[in-house]
Amino acid sequence: MKRSVARKILEAHRVGGSLTPGEALTIRIDQTLTQDATGTMAYLELEAIGIKRVATELSVSYVDHNMLQEGFENADDHRYLQTVAAKYGVHFSRPGNGICHQVHLERFAAPGKTLLGSDSHTPTSGGMGMLAIGAGGLDVAVAMAKAEFALTAPRVLRVVLAGELPEWVSAKDIILEMLRRLTTKGNVGTLVEYAGPGVKTLSVPERATITNMGAELGVTTSLFPSDEVTRAFLAAQEREDAWVELRADEGAEYDDTIELDLSKLEPLIATPHSPGNVSTVAELAGAPVDQVCIGSCTNSSYADLMTAAAMLKGKTVHPGVSLMVAPGSRQVLRMISASGGLSSLIESGARIAECACGFCIGLRQAPRTEATSLRTSNRNFLGRSGTGSANVYLVSPQVAAAAALAGCISDPRPLGAPPVVEPPTRFAVDDRMIIVPPKDGSKVEVLRGPNIGDPPKSEPLKAELAGTVAIKLGDKITTDHIMPAGVRMKYRSNVPKYAEFVFEAVDPEFSKRAAANRDAGIDNVIVAGASYGQGSSREHAAICPMYLGVRLVAAKSIERIHRSNLINFGIVPATFADEKDYDRLDAGDDVTVADLRGCIEAGRDVVLVNRTRGEEVRLVCELTDGERETLLAGGTLNLLRAS
Repeated sequence: MKRSVARKILEAHRVGGSLTPGEALTIRIDQTLTQDATGTMAYLELEAIGIKRVATELSVSYVDHNMLQEGFENADDHRYLQTVAAKYGVHFSRPGNGICHQVHLERFAAPGKTLLGSDSHTPTSGGMGMLAIGAGGLDVAVAMAKAEFALTAPRVLRVVLAGELPEWVSAKDIILEMLRRLTTKGNVGTLVEYAGPGVKTLSVPERATITNMGAELGVTTSLFPSDEVTRAFLAAQEREDAWVELRADEGAEYDDTIELDLSKLEPLIATPHSPGNVSTVAELAGAPVDQVCIGSCTNSSYADLMTAAAMLKGKTVHPGVSLMVAPGSRQVLRMISASGGLSSLIESGARIAECACGFCIGLRQAPRTEATSLRTSNRNFLGRSGTGSANVYLVSPQVAAAAALAGCISDPRPLGAPPVVEPPTRFAVDDRMIIVPPKDGSKVEVLRGPNIGDPPKSEPLKAELAGTVAIKLGDKITTDHIMPAGVRMKYRSNVPKYAEFVFEAVDPEFSKRAAANRDAGIDNVIVAGASYGQGSSREHAAICPMYLGVRLVAAKSIERIHRSNLINFGIVPATFADEKDYDRLDAGDDVTVADLRGCIEAGRDVVLVNRTRGEEVRLVCELTDGERETLLAGGTLNLLRAS
């Protein structure tokens, strides 16, 4: 059989199940990563599993999200993460060292290896030829304990890149074009593999931009081959020994193929409030801009920032624009400083943020009321910026810099010849901010602050469900809608407190109402439209609803990572057998399932009785044997404790 790059890696790592798309598959995990927003819970779960040392080749704990030390909570969490990493054999990337995806690409990602990360943008390392998958924290904790991960075998979509990008068009425009074609929904269970002659024209950081925002497509992951471009990048990072060539066989089999001619692309822009709302920059040119933010795990590489610096050199940011620049890593910051790029940015009027996620997750630089903000990040969900009334647009660094100078959305193509930034032959390698764990962590004391609790316990799946529709939602409800990011994330280690903010932006009274139902013995049901659970991998979007007594989610469709998180915490993820039945349920309806446990055990459709209307709604809950066992036990931790 002629094999794709994806199949080669999956075959080499398969420990159980089938590679047939849609079938259950278990693969060996070589590396894991966590970040502080998801990592505290992941390590609390790892402690609950009860192991002495991680089983992976390499696990890394990054601190890059909750950097604002407003109150004791974040600082306490950072101390916990550093000590728990030392105890269990995990490398620790200190605050200020950079964004997990950028640093991992620089220092640890390796072609042909597998990576599981508790962040939905973990596929960034797919730009290196690594099979990198985002997951919930509990799945990553299990992977650290067992070096295994269970998933549904994906179908492989080949994207053939032809030609070469025109001047002023970037890798960001490639992934925005993919989003324009495929949208943000309907791609669950797909792995995107890039191929064709256009691949060799893209640097590793450019490839990583594309695989990073593949998360917005809703796919399992995205992947590039490993070639001489990959080798040169690793050599410049003093890691050439990690390189292996990895390419698809001639005539390799794929489930589908699409073609993309790079030479026909132009600067693109994602408009509010979805990465899938893609237009050309030319169509929107002239619209006033209040804020420009350059950085995030998508576009904060040396080349990204040096391009912006060259465009801004000797010029001044428009007086109506606030410009923020956030380097992706300490390495990038050092290099733009040494090359003069940092001075150009500062002299232009840019404000420099630390090497962290910051503005991307609403933890820095929230724009003014009803502002227009252009950002090089990957998501523009309503309210994610920290300002509910702001309109956020997603663009390339080139378009961002042009807008910062002009004070409006600007097509950079009339500016003449674009700056040329050559890939470095040597990066500034300095790993002193990465703490290597001791060989024996048995005597390490794990330090916990008062905000750090234990993972909440769930009960085995009940025989019957008797409850109410606690909330009814529309399409494209993201995990940010479910669990707010920004300043609320400082409570991530304290589930009872964090649960007070479930659906805060949608229905501020939900938490109180759901808790009252729970305390009265009434089960809570969530009804949602298509693509429920888009966005972040934060498992708190399942943990906190579970804590509030949510027992079942009935939706038109549920995104992959969130669906797994629901199962991990004992919530039944069901979809409508007939989507029209969505209209037969309303908030406040009394609902029952007479034999919920029996339906799950037998693999039967779940019949939800709407007692308010006197009608029945049929729900589908397709599960693998492992998922069924987990759900019946009330979640993964219950299952592990029983084993």
